[in-house]
Amino acid sequence: MVAAESATDGALRLRALMAGDGTAARAWELFDSLPAVRVEEITTGRWRGAEVGTGHPWGGMLVESGWYGKQFDSADSVQPLLFSDPAGNTFPVDPRRVPLFLAGKVPVDTLKPVRRSLWVLRPVLRTRAPRARLRNLEFRGKTSAAMIYDDLPIIDIFRKIDEDTLLGVMDKRGLTEPYFFVLYRDR
Repeated sequence: MVAAESATDGALRLRALMAGDGTAARAWELFDSLPAVRVEEITTGRWRGAEVGTGHPWGGMLVESGWYGKQFDSADSVQPLLFSDPAGNTFPVDPRRVPLFLAGKVPVDTLKPVRRSLWVLRPVLRTRAPRARLRNLEFRGKTSAAMIYDDLPIIDIFRKIDEDTLLGVMDKRGLTEPYFFVLYRDR
């Protein structure tokens, strides 16, 4: 019963964050209160992503550019970036081909044309090889599933809201503020 109450509490607190009550401090408070999740629990395929609005300079960038989520097929077969074109075709993107150095430096509105042209850019951006791995990693006092990018200094650490929802935070070298996101298991 306690676990169900905890999951309900986490879901309610996440909803408040997602409804515009988000700050980095509140997101950290929720993240730190959540239970760890093991790699084995999340290697079930595709996860749909959403951003947690905390006022981060990257706010809206991934979503407006067509970010769909992540694909966890096994601990060693991970696609860290799935994008979806306007027709709804979802495909894995090689993170090395995403100009992350522009994040937070260009207005979010300038990304709408990028999203509309994803079907044209897909052959250049697409990857077939896995571009990340999952490992259980200690972070902020708990050992939980983390996604480690192969070619970028980025680790995404996950905590469990419920069986089908994860709260993630990006740990990127040089990023001064945390970037929080949610993953929902595709069924």
